[in-house]
Amino acid sequence: MNRYPPIAEHGMVGDLQTAALVSSGGTIDWWCTPRFDSPSLFASLLDSERGGHCRLAAESPAPDGNGDSSGNRNGNGMTVRQLYLSDTAILVTRFMAPGGVGEVADFMVPIDSSAPTDVHRLVRVARVVRGSLPFALACRPRFDYGRASHTLSQTGDHSAVFQGPGRDLHLQSTTGVALRADGNDITARFTLSAGQTAAVVLTSTASGDPAPQRPSLEGIADAFETCRAFWLSWLRSCAYRGRWQDIVNRSAITLKLLTYAPTGAPIAAATMGLPEQVGGERNWDYRYTWIRDAALSVRALMDLGFQEEAQAFRRWLRERIEAGGGASADPLQIMYRVDGDPHLTEEALDHLEGYLGSRPVRAGNAAADQLQLDIYGEALDALIVGGDIGAIRGWKALSDVLDWLADNWDQPDEGIWETRGGRQNFTYSRLMTWVAFDRGVRAATDFSRPADIARWTGARDAVFRQIVERGWHDKRGAFVQHYDTDVLDASLLLMPRVGFVSPHDPDWISTLDAMDEELVSDSLVYRYDPKASPDGLRGSEGTFNLCSFFYVEALARSGRLNQARHAFDKMLTYANHVGLFAEEIGPSGEQLGNFPQAFTHLALVTAAMALDEELEKAETGPRYGDHGHPATHGLRAPDEDTGGGDTGG
Repeated sequence: MNRYPPIAEHGMVGDLQTAALVSSGGTIDWWCTPRFDSPSLFASLLDSERGGHCRLAAESPAPDGNGDSSGNRNGNGMTVRQLYLSDTAILVTRFMAPGGVGEVADFMVPIDSSAPTDVHRLVRVARVVRGSLPFALACRPRFDYGRASHTLSQTGDHSAVFQGPGRDLHLQSTTGVALRADGNDITARFTLSAGQTAAVVLTSTASGDPAPQRPSLEGIADAFETCRAFWLSWLRSCAYRGRWQDIVNRSAITLKLLTYAPTGAPIAAATMGLPEQVGGERNWDYRYTWIRDAALSVRALMDLGFQEEAQAFRRWLRERIEAGGGASADPLQIMYRVDGDPHLTEEALDHLEGYLGSRPVRAGNAAADQLQLDIYGEALDALIVGGDIGAIRGWKALSDVLDWLADNWDQPDEGIWETRGGRQNFTYSRLMTWVAFDRGVRAATDFSRPADIARWTGARDAVFRQIVERGWHDKRGAFVQHYDTDVLDASLLLMPRVGFVSPHDPDWISTLDAMDEELVSDSLVYRYDPKASPDGLRGSEGTFNLCSFFYVEALARSGRLNQARHAFDKMLTYANHVGLFAEEIGPSGEQLGNFPQAFTHLALVTAAMALDEELEKAETGPRYGDHGHPATHGLRAPDEDTGGGDTGG
């Protein structure tokens, strides 16, 4: 187990086209270039022997080579801590020993451009601030998920190039760091004293491209300041001034890091293959753009004031709608590559061991072929909420989608959780088709656009009646996962947010109470019970962070403020040492699944904003005419509250 650091023991750096994970011991154990969804150069997180890594750290005889971000000392008295420079994506790993204190700063200068590039540069800067410390470097890339061999060429003591199929990785160092060949890999050892700095730079290029200029410490200092200034400047646009400023800023930066700048398409997570259950088969590739995840991410960024990011994704989404569903006959595919390519094949990388033996390791995602009708609600909501209905052709494409949906909404699908156990009439899918029709009718009316409003309205009302009649389970006293079950589903925590039901409606309060009893464990929320509702996969999973933050928002909107705040504060304790979340929390509080996950961070943002808003109302009283939340358009108006009082923490 010592060969694999905990999933949570990582920070992320990126340049808005690709991203790398750096362990709390100074090891880059995940990096794909030239894009998020490209094959890996370093993937020791999925196979410690075959995956490849680059480690730069103060020397320590600790057998696992990984630090301890909690600050506990290891056997030789070395303490290791990791942090981000405040409000930036510059990651600093600090090594503290009796003989000296040193640190390694990792960063990538953002390429905030519409032009994709093959050149990506990851900078690693070592320095000592007290005493003296020895450092060790080991750069062992393994191209194409560890499937391809490479050759090594060296020019002097400070430049080397690893040549693989289609890609070159240049490794260059400043004076004082002599690079030495170790087979087809590179190692180095050097010692720094207080006030001294050295650096190594990894530059990924297309094969045969000219070698980059050897870096100087002055040039690296300029790059550092450029990176720092970018993030500080970007964050000035953030409109959030609430109680949880630091963690919301960190989530906003994380969402930005997970967005492919050339197209504006957010990815679901930076990694693939990390398990939802260690040793199990629920190991998916999340490096793609899901319509659902991306739309919700953009809504979160837009609510924070980042309009440019919202506009970029809307353009990307409109282009997908106008292009059609690619390989699918449907208007939209559920996910795409970051450049909009709809072709995603799934393969098992059987040569990789998998994280702690969790196999298969999957690259690509076969769920791309699934039917998930909820995506139309998320897409229409993201496009229309800001009055962005597109030009003439954009509106025609939107109206064509709604015309198609009017013919196709009443059919089973695979649902939000992408189950592989067969299609069902999922209540959440119906809910979001209601959202699609509702937003479409509003937009056509507000902007005087040609549309079959009568048809859309009829479909919207039919969906509403069907959910109330068939999605409601009398014996459970709750809305349920699909029409042929009594199983609960945490995705329905969004019912008040989208305006389908008032957060104070008795039927909603009853549903929330049922979820409290069945899906909530110490404020952590399971998606559903796979034993009661088989999803076609073996094994189990942890609680789902997205749902835990949705739960906080639902509690807050329903007036259960003490319970909501307690749940939110507890959820924040599960963030890792630099404020990042994976997909799930395991039974011992460990982070599981792909990391960091955009879904989790967007839900954290919306939960914080909802909780702030409701706390302000409780402290100052509601403002006259305050309709800031769409739930006022639900089944019952807020003043018909017959329940939902504060139940405490």
